[in-house]
Amino acid sequence: MKLNDLVCQTSEWLKGTGPNSEMVMSSRVRLARNLTEIPFAHRARRDKQLAVMSLVRPAIESTKILKTSFFVDLSELNSLDRQFLLERHLISHELAEGKGVRGVVIGEREMVSIMVNEEDHLRIQCIQSGLQLMDAWRLIDRIESELDAKLKFAFSRNWGYLTACPTNAGTGMRASVMLHLPSLVLTKQIGKVLQAITKLGLVARGLYGEGTEPSGNYFQISNQVTLGQSEEEIIDNIERVIKQIIGHEENARKALLGKGKRQLEDRVFRAYGILKNVRVIDSNETINLLSALRLGVDLGLTKDVSRRTLNELFIITQPAHLQKLHGKTLTPGQRDMKRAELIREKLSGK
Repeated sequence: MKLNDLVCQTSEWLKGTGPNSEMVMSSRVRLARNLTEIPFAHRARRDKQLAVMSLVRPAIESTKILKTSFFVDLSELNSLDRQFLLERHLISHELAEGKGVRGVVIGEREMVSIMVNEEDHLRIQCIQSGLQLMDAWRLIDRIESELDAKLKFAFSRNWGYLTACPTNAGTGMRASVMLHLPSLVLTKQIGKVLQAITKLGLVARGLYGEGTEPSGNYFQISNQVTLGQSEEEIIDNIERVIKQIIGHEENARKALLGKGKRQLEDRVFRAYGILKNVRVIDSNETINLLSALRLGVDLGLTKDVSRRTLNELFIITQPAHLQKLHGKTLTPGQRDMKRAELIREKLSGK
């Protein structure tokens, strides 16, 4: 498989399946690991970065789960291809914008990807559809165990796994859940919910994690503490909070269906009407309209479109995806027209 093959492939986490998939788009677990006796990636000279790559790449590709994976050298990619991988949640902003020797190993169905020479030597991540943090952790734990038998990870008896950023030390694990919470936003309860989770050691970010703001009523909830807790304890804490947030969103949806059903239907079908007939549309308006229509699908107000189709549109209408689909660089104005054309085609079932 090659990078361009991903353009026509649907990522596993976009399929709209799994527990609580009407509100949980995806679950992600990420581990940070570093090799002993080699400086952290941001302090390593090119020869050390090459040493990391020469050690970890064959080790990754020899694991049972990643035997069918493929490697992408980030230093050989143009900015469009790097943005494409970022939009698919396969790499981070830091890896996309970094310098030097760096790459990513991408597993089958894009469930697993491993970034090499990002902030840490290895960033191992697994993404699944719906609320499946524990399943994602079990898969990533198997991969990490195989790698641990081949590589020597930096570890302290006092501090756990050593990482470039002290906040990641300990387990080195970040677990996150991407939630769609339009009803809490519409009923103006979202502020209280987000304020409450910070007191529980969690943080809310945007679609692309740290440094991004929530948009389209999507919120990425993740842990802040990695030291002093086991991986299972971290996941249990997040899942417990996520289930409470889901409960609040369910109650808000019931309230909207009860007292404001006509207004809700109007919002949903206005969004549907615009999306089916639009001729020019930007990214921001697209994600907001898709959010409104997704709420209508989840509540059974319309059965004309599937959650999977909306999830796909959520990604393939992003700037880099549009340009990859059309095989050429597009101006912002051209992208707005091509985006509208793509949305019309998808919603008409062509």
